[in-house]
Amino acid sequence: MSSWKKAAKANQKTHRERHQPEARKHLGLLEKKKDYKKRADDYHEKGQTLKLLRKRTLDKNPDEFYYHMINSRVKEGVHHELQKEGEHSSEQVKLMQTQDIKYINMKRTIESRRINRLQSQLHMTDVAEATPNTHTFFVDEGEENGFDLAKRLDTHPALIGRKSNRPRLSDLDKITLPDLDEETVKEMKKKKEKVYKEIAKRIQRETELTVVQQKMELKRHLQDTSVLKPKKIKKGSAKAAPVYKFHYIRKK
Repeated sequence: MSSWKKAAKANQKTHRERHQPEARKHLGLLEKKKDYKKRADDYHEKGQTLKLLRKRTLDKNPDEFYYHMINSRVKEGVHHELQKEGEHSSEQVKLMQTQDIKYINMKRTIESRRINRLQSQLHMTDVAEATPNTHTFFVDEGEENGFDLAKRLDTHPALIGRKSNRPRLSDLDKITLPDLDEETVKEMKKKKEKVYKEIAKRIQRETELTVVQQKMELKRHLQDTSVLKPKKIKKGSAKAAPVYKFHYIRKK
């Protein structure tokens, strides 16, 4: 840089922006031109938008049909969107937006192991009794009328309807039952029902996590640009992931 330019720069006056006078200090900072320009541009942009919307309203065909007419309602002067059964539930959307697929897989595995542990403790005897089942016995001709099922199973007639915990007559003589009052039996039944309710909730939770995991895996496959776009066969719901048919790629 030449000495003349250095001298000119040294003698250059420093311009400072005018501040708000003391008498107007209570009004805040003094508005500069850039602030006014920003406010003016915003005002004109909103005015142009209102002008365009007004023009569209005047030019609108009153007999025109659009699907939002049947997908929304005005109730007590307030516009409401009709709730439709979406592909994802609110819980699934929250999980897919905040967690990754590794976390979902870990939580699903934990729920599955807890379900297996609870089922192994109860043995699911009540469910087994409610499950329909058939057992066929083959007898000789002419013995159908005199067939004794209790004798064939070697158990007491009152235990024939059981599918589990059906001891033989020889074992019944060896069993010594503890003395249980009615209050203790009710308490044990109450605890067992509580565990069954917990199993039902965990099974539902494990099912939801499985659906979320399937949806996230499917979304990752759909984002793969190296494969052709698959064909959608079945739309997904809150209880099942969508079904796609991917194009076959021949391996080398």
